[in-house]
Amino acid sequence: MDYRVQLQSILKASGWSQEQLARNLSVSFVTLNSWVNKRSVPRVKAQCAIERLYFEIVGVDTVADSDLSNAKQATTAHVMTAERLISDTNAREKLALHLTYHTNTIEGSTMTLSDVEDVIFDHKVLSNRTAVEQTEARNHQAALYWLLDELARKGKQFALDEALILNIHLRLMNGIIGDAGQYRTHAVRIMGAHVPLANWAKIPDLVAQLTHELNTPTNDTVALLAETHARFEQIHPFSDGNGRTGRLLMLAQALQVGLMPPLVLKERKFAYYKYLDLAQTKQEYAALQLLIAESIVFTSKLLDN
Repeated sequence: MDYRVQLQSILKASGWSQEQLARNLSVSFVTLNSWVNKRSVPRVKAQCAIERLYFEIVGVDTVADSDLSNAKQATTAHVMTAERLISDTNAREKLALHLTYHTNTIEGSTMTLSDVEDVIFDHKVLSNRTAVEQTEARNHQAALYWLLDELARKGKQFALDEALILNIHLRLMNGIIGDAGQYRTHAVRIMGAHVPLANWAKIPDLVAQLTHELNTPTNDTVALLAETHARFEQIHPFSDGNGRTGRLLMLAQALQVGLMPPLVLKERKFAYYKYLDLAQTKQEYAALQLLIAESIVFTSKLLDN
């Protein structure tokens, strides 16, 4: 694929400005703009960097077994527990800030990282953001902190069950939708998606089957996260808030086994949805597993900085 097409695709999928893309490629705005407008051609090394970023943001079609194996192996060095996060205020607040920002932006929030910080830590009311967006931010922080407390308090007795899922959703969507913490009682359709969602009448049974799998011991946590996350999103048990609930559920799964939780970046939204679609329509989980593994490593680097 031509480097210019790749650059345009990255800009569209990530939502970055040319200045932001230039920073991510470690070049000047003038250089990046010259490439985009075909006034100059990037050298081979720069073209390789563009291609790597393209695959990260837009997504790949196939994943080599060796790449997936290496990515999974890399996650084993990144350990974390709820107890450690609770005792380390800096790490907990950094995770809350970035997780809240990215997960809500994936769902359409227009709040900046600075906006989220003002709302959840300084308790400001912003005149240039909607009340719903600000409630979403406060609710996400509250749901995350509640979940960490549950993990730490219950220890080995912590259960990934229906009550947990309903409680996460209630805290996330309280004051935003009228049926927070309750399963949907009607059919829904995701605009632009081709994935058939579960019949609402079957949701309790499907969630029961899913929670059984969530609690099944495994030697491949990344694979379990990918498969159960794809299934949860296809069940789509709630009228709204399914993505945010599902990503917090992944956090709980990871921390339960002492693994750093994955943080799915807003810039990777396009690839994330592409990989979910592959998993849900073709039962091809490798790409989603790779994204989750990379997201675990990202969280670890974020909290170490």
